[in-house]
Amino acid sequence: VQLQASGGGLVQPGGSLRLSCSASGQSFSSYTMAWFRQDSGHEREFVAAFRRNSGNSHYPYSDSVKGRFTISRDSAKNTVYLQMNSLKPEDTGVYFCALTEGGLIVSRQKIPGSYNYWGQGTLVTVSS
Repeated sequence: VQLQASGGGLVQPGGSLRLSCSASGQSFSSYTMAWFRQDSGHEREFVAAFRRNSGNSHYPYSDSVKGRFTISRDSAKNTVYLQMNSLKPEDTGVYFCALTEGGLIVSRQKIPGSYNYWGQGTLVTVSS
């Protein structure tokens, strides 16, 4: 399985971006797929994730993005999206998509070590 993240860029505070993560290989609907982010000097932070084999059911969002970010997917394109609205400077970082074949109990989806496939990351910079 290979993951390719894209869509990052420079945006002003209050702006929006949509990130994409395309997956090659098998249909990803049978996987747990997530978005993480990492800023320099900080640990990788969970953002959002879809549950495995559950349609559009997702885990709770990170508190830091709840109400502003939305995870979605297009199964026909094997692509997961992260719509980011009302962006803040603290949202700046490299955003990664990640995947694991197994289902995860709630709380485990927040742990980077729960995932065994990672995309290369796409940089999001929120600045005026």
